[in-house]
Amino acid sequence: MNIPKGKLISIGGSEDKGTGIEPNFEPKKHLQFFEFGILKHILSEMKGVDSLVEVITTASQIPEEVGENYLSAFGKLGAKNIGVIHIKNREDALNPEYLERIKKADGVMFTGGNQMRLSMIFGGTEFHEILKDRYENENFVIAGTSAGAMAMSNTMIYQGSSTGALLKGEVKITTGLAFIKDVIIDSHFVTRGRFGRLAQAVAGNPGCIGIGLGEDTGVLVKEGNKMEAIGSGLILIFDGHSIRHSNIADIEEGAPISIEHLIVHVMEKGNLYYLKERKFYANAKVTQ
Repeated sequence: MNIPKGKLISIGGSEDKGTGIEPNFEPKKHLQFFEFGILKHILSEMKGVDSLVEVITTASQIPEEVGENYLSAFGKLGAKNIGVIHIKNREDALNPEYLERIKKADGVMFTGGNQMRLSMIFGGTEFHEILKDRYENENFVIAGTSAGAMAMSNTMIYQGSSTGALLKGEVKITTGLAFIKDVIIDSHFVTRGRFGRLAQAVAGNPGCIGIGLGEDTGVLVKEGNKMEAIGSGLILIFDGHSIRHSNIADIEEGAPISIEHLIVHVMEKGNLYYLKERKFYANAKVTQ
């Protein structure tokens, strides 16, 4: 398998409007950009303030408002070459203008919202194939916050409340955009108490590494393997490879699950985790 030349930046979110999946968490009435530091990091992984970035608002229910806020946020960092692409259906994804724009960009930023919209609208399209090809073969950055982060992997959570997450069947899985394989990414992890949700997802897919992203927090993935924590919060890593017991295959829907020996790591800014080797390093300067 070829090593990707591009980079992925998955962000835990802060401006997500909510999708109605979790009624205990009301949608925010305004957009907030706590992740200015992360947005600056995104630019630094491209060409700095001269980077040509296309913001893709497909996941959002309020794409125009989200797009304007990203233009403002990147603008405050000195970036002037920021575009916004409002793709609202699969027909839009075929627009030759949009295809040319992502061919010329230094990177893209998927906003928050509903991750199912990303997989349903982009899956199998030329737009999707161009992004995958550029990520695999060029120094191209794909960033995403909240839903945009969750959709990056091939295994994607699309539904599951925090309160019922440890009951079988409460967590729903589908196929994401598959820029990276064998991981499951969850966002707003600490604020929305999603420990049980990601635990069930990993127990049902123990070949995957679970990545729980706090808000104003993200991971930078290089070479499809080396993952560095960025931002101000925490990241939880769930490793299910060593699970000794799980009842998830044998119980009925709605019954409580049990898991033995699910390994959990907690990362802060600068910590490293190698996905294939399943190794944690406290110092980002470590080399292999």
